[in-house]
Amino acid sequence: MVALTSKIISFYSCFMLSSISSSIQELDLDERINQAFTPIANWWEALILHSFPGTEYLFGQSIPTIIILLVGGALFFTLYFGFVNIRRFSTSVKIVMGKYDSVDRSQEEKKNNVNKDSKEGEVSHFQALATAVSGTVGNGNIAGVALAIAVGGPGATFWMILCGLLGMSTKFVECTLGVKYRDVSEDGVVYGGPMYYLAKGFKEKGFVKIGKILAVIFALLCIGASFGGGNAAQSNQAAMQLVNSFGLTGGSARTIIGIIMMIFVGIIIIGGIKRIASVTEKIVPFMALMYVAACLYIILGNITFVDDAFAMIFKQAFNPQAGLGGLLGVLITGFRRAAFSNEAGAGSASIAHSAVKTKYPASEGLVALLEPFIDTVVICTMTALVIIIFNGDNTVFNYGGLDGKVLIDGMQVEGAGITAAAFSKYISFSGPFLTMAVVLFAISTMISWSYYGLQSWMFVFGKSKISDLSYKILFLIFIVIGAAGDMSSVWAFSDAMILALVFPNMIGLLLLYPKVRDELSNYLTAIGVSSPSK
Repeated sequence: MVALTSKIISFYSCFMLSSISSSIQELDLDERINQAFTPIANWWEALILHSFPGTEYLFGQSIPTIIILLVGGALFFTLYFGFVNIRRFSTSVKIVMGKYDSVDRSQEEKKNNVNKDSKEGEVSHFQALATAVSGTVGNGNIAGVALAIAVGGPGATFWMILCGLLGMSTKFVECTLGVKYRDVSEDGVVYGGPMYYLAKGFKEKGFVKIGKILAVIFALLCIGASFGGGNAAQSNQAAMQLVNSFGLTGGSARTIIGIIMMIFVGIIIIGGIKRIASVTEKIVPFMALMYVAACLYIILGNITFVDDAFAMIFKQAFNPQAGLGGLLGVLITGFRRAAFSNEAGAGSASIAHSAVKTKYPASEGLVALLEPFIDTVVICTMTALVIIIFNGDNTVFNYGGLDGKVLIDGMQVEGAGITAAAFSKYISFSGPFLTMAVVLFAISTMISWSYYGLQSWMFVFGKSKISDLSYKILFLIFIVIGAAGDMSSVWAFSDAMILALVFPNMIGLLLLYPKVRDELSNYLTAIGVSSPSK
């Protein structure tokens, strides 16, 4: 299915773009859409990434409030839960492999060999993980990492890895709460995510109005994030990669690509979470293994330079010559790109994990902590190593471009173009390969985020067919907007949209985390594993 999909995308992209773009070149749709979108993106980015008061005077570098909240919360959860991200890692793998599936069945069900988990959810642990990973493992791993290194240098990689490790604990907390407070309708359809644990959890604490307000704020922001980081940013990089690969010209080439992707994504998302899960459980393992294999080929082929690459990562992460302000600038760049990539703290992934078949919320929380590890610690790090090995000691391009654009062989490239240049040096067929990877990454992320946005949309506007259809139409339109837009404006908007989710979500996590400890203790007892210390 994956191979067929990629062939269809490549064939129709080449055929339609070559035959149509020339006839409507005079319309210059790409530029018109971009001019309308850029001011909105810049305004929203400035609003969300405002600096914490006084940090520019204390540290010589302004620190966004959102970064302080994100990092501080992740560090707190890591310490409070006794490094659950490390101590329970093996348990998480065993859950995904199905070792503890029997604990979700009552004694009567076991005796009669009946599994009634369908009343407790819609998808398996692996499908839930695959759907959520497909929402996080996207072009943030290809274009986002390149952007981080172009702006912050190799040192940004260290902070990305650290953010990924800490984010595992945050992801555990938010996804446990997502399952605990989810709604399951009579026909077995699951509705879950931060909007539900904010509303229900705060109600239990006696803060009914505050909970409702935060839930609605999160839902509205998540709708925007689904249009931005989960959609426009993905179609943007896929369109740019296809344009470069096929040498397409004309003022509407990317708009046409967006229309083509809109059709494919529309066909998939109409089927809901079960169809999305069935697609992502096939695409995600394939594309992730394919991409990791290519990275390993380059890394192992240049194994003598790996120690030099890591030396550059650690040295430039703590470069004393840059001063405290420079160090913080690299740190912020790394954390910002990692947060966009793995979404830990944003709460979005808990929407997918809420649909899992389980009676123990902590079981899925433990599964969820694997996400940032796969996404950031493994895949993002591999991409970073490939780019750093390719660039050597600033031999190909110079680090530090604030807009993420660099010159390679006299050409200005950005995002996935930097990664593509690195791949092309070591793999002769990297052009078609990376194009297929970027497109598959984009499509898998978009279909997962369509589910996140739809759940939020229905929380605000009701669970009706009209509500469902109206959201999906808007979502599909943003695929075209993202494809046509400029990378800097699209990613500024996308960054800010996803990071904005942290504000209401982290407030909920910091109030409800004691519930997570109780759920973890109950589950570990059920599977015969020692409970966390009180």
